[in-house]
Amino acid sequence: MPVVALVIIGIAAGFLATRLMKLHTDVPTTIAIGVFGALIGGFVLRMLIMAASWMAGFIGAVLGAMALIWVWKVYFAK
Repeated sequence: MPVVALVIIGIAAGFLATRLMKLHTDVPTTIAIGVFGALIGGFVLRMLIMAASWMAGFIGAVLGAMALIWVWKVYFAK
């Protein structure tokens, strides 16, 4: 089923992309552009999401460390 969905999404994406870029191609080329574009776009999007999650984890770690330092300074450091 994922292959069928990829082809259907690729057809739609290829059609839309070729029209937006004012490129007039035949149907097989339009489908190929859409399918390969979906593969490339999905890979890039996954990499961006992964990088964003790493950055979110890093920011969370820094904020947690800052909160711990604040608690230590307020309640334990004299």
